Amino acid sequence: MTQVLNISAYRFVVLDDVDSLREQIQAQAAARHLKGTVLLAEEGINLFLAGPPDAVRGFLGWLREDARFASLEVKESPSLTVPFGKLLVKVKREIIRMNHPAIRPQAQRAPAVGAQTLLRWLDQGHDDEGREVVTLDTRNAFEVDAGRFRGAIDWRIEKFSDFPAAMLTHRDELRGKTVVSYCTGGIRCEKAALFMAEAGVERVLQLDGGILKYFEETGGAHFDGRCFVFDARREVGHDLQAASGAASTEIPPDQQGVVDPV
Repeated sequence: MTQVLNISAYRFVVLDDVDSLREQIQAQAAARHLKGTVLLAEEGINLFLAGPPDAVRGFLGWLREDARFASLEVKESPSLTVPFGKLLVKVKREIIRMNHPAIRPQAQRAPAVGAQTLLRWLDQGHDDEGREVVTLDTRNAFEVDAGRFRGAIDWRIEKFSDFPAAMLTHRDELRGKTVVSYCTGGIRCEKAALFMAEAGVERVLQLDGGILKYFEETGGAHFDGRCFVFDARREVGHDLQAASGAASTEIPPDQQGVVDPV
C-alpha cells in the first residue's frame, strides 16, 4: 500500500516577501513532518515535497489560501518511503537559473501544449497545421541518458544555464518546425521556450507540466526509458513508480527535492 505522496510544483509569480514566506513555509511543512525542497525567488516558487497524503494535502490547502498560489498545479507520484533526508526551504536569485534577467515568465507565460495534444501530434507525425514536430530536451545530459522522447534533440548541456548558448549555436536547425521544449516538471522548458521565441524561433511551445504530467496523462507513449528525478528514487517509470533499486542512490543534499536543477 502506498504510504507516501510526492508532489512537485512550480509557479512563476512576483513574490516581494520571500524572507517572510520562507519562514511561513518552513513552519507549515515542518509541522506536518514533510521533507523535500522549496525554492523561493522574486520570480516565483519551485517545490518538491513528500509525506503522508493527508499532511501533504493539508500543506497544499494552506499554501493555496495565498492568492498568488491559488492556481498552483501539482504533479503527484507515490512511493513506499519518503525519498528525502530533510526539509530545505531556500531563497535564491532564480528558482531555476538561466542568467538572463530579460526572460521573465512571471510577467508572460510561454505558449504551451498539453500532454494529450503532443501525444496526438507524435502519433500522426505532425502538428495540426501539418508542420514537422520536434521535441527538444532542455535537461542536463545525464538526465537525458535515463530516458527521453524518441528522436528528441539533445544538445548535451551540463547545466541549464548552458542552454541559451547551445540554442543560439543550433538555432538554424529549428527553422520551419514546431519545437516542443520539455523537461522534468515544466519549469526549465518554460524559460527555454521564452528564450527561443525571443531569439527568433518561429514556432515554439513548452510541454505543459513536463515529463511527469505527460506520464500521468498518457502513460508515456513515445518516451523511451525513465524520467530522472532529484531524490532518492533517482528514476521513475511511465507509471510514476520508482525504478527498482533506485532508492538506495544518494543525492547531494543541495539537490534533494529540486525537480528541475540549475
